[in-house]
Amino acid sequence: MTDTNEHSAEFEHIALEFKDNALASQLFGQYDQHLAMLEQQLDIEAVARGNEVNLKGESTAIRQARVALEHLYARLETGDTVEQGDVDGAIRMAAADNQLSLPGTEKTSMLSMAKIGTRKKVIQARTPTQDAYIRAMDRSELVFGVGPAGTGKTYLAVAYAAALMERGAIDRIILSRPAVEAGERLGFLPGDMKDKVDPYLRPLYDALYDMIPGEQVERALTAGTIEIAPLAFMRGRTLANAAVILDEAQNTTSMQMKMFLTRLGENSRMIVTGDPSQVDLPGGVKSGLVEALDLLGGIKGVSKIRFSAKDVVRHRLVAEIVNAYDDVLRKKKNSNDTKD
Repeated sequence: MTDTNEHSAEFEHIALEFKDNALASQLFGQYDQHLAMLEQQLDIEAVARGNEVNLKGESTAIRQARVALEHLYARLETGDTVEQGDVDGAIRMAAADNQLSLPGTEKTSMLSMAKIGTRKKVIQARTPTQDAYIRAMDRSELVFGVGPAGTGKTYLAVAYAAALMERGAIDRIILSRPAVEAGERLGFLPGDMKDKVDPYLRPLYDALYDMIPGEQVERALTAGTIEIAPLAFMRGRTLANAAVILDEAQNTTSMQMKMFLTRLGENSRMIVTGDPSQVDLPGGVKSGLVEALDLLGGIKGVSKIRFSAKDVVRHRLVAEIVNAYDDVLRKKKNSNDTKD
């Protein structure tokens, strides 16, 4: 890849050339849709001609666009695919400092962001916090991933568990959620126990089928090497040689959280995800997740990763919605502090 450039202190124009025409076409996207994302998010001009792209705009934005494109092209050279979500993630990473603040880890370049690979797909961190989360799962027996919806907490946890089982590091995956209704009364649900709890656990099924071929998931569920169960079923068990994930943990009580955390057995990893701002417990009942985050911060082998609206990887409106609700909570808190 070669480039030429002419620039002033604030405005820059560079031309990037990519050697492989076929990969360049994938990089730019169908009808140059990936370049259109760069234009929209970085407020630059990106014009493709064959295997070359001309970038014009503010110097900082141009440098970010270049880093993002070079990163995505390197992915294509290794055989990975590039989708719109990957482009969005590359732009985010290029705009960040690209340095990890986690103890015991080295500073990381754009091209070495953490990945999770299964036979069905490879997932790469799309934000610095996702990168820190994946690395925390690598090094810690117990990881808390907390923050708003749409940040990939549960998805990455399930992907990591699937990758561990594929390479034989664990024997089974156990996925759990507290069966708490999100402000609604569902009434009587017909069927056996599986039929009754499945609606609460559907997001975990969705993530599993995205990582592992459907027929393998069905066989594993039948054999018990993948188990999906409500939190109440964990009592009295010791979970060894397993990846254990508790989703929606903000809806656990203090006793439920203690019960779950003390199930951890030999050669196991436990990942707890949730959003402390969306507690559906009855009024006056303290969230077990909030309490655990306070109590376990100084214990070796425990990592806490906090996501924010900046890490939302769903539709851009989700981040704005999260910010709007957070603003209301901050104003309410500030008002209460003033009264005190």
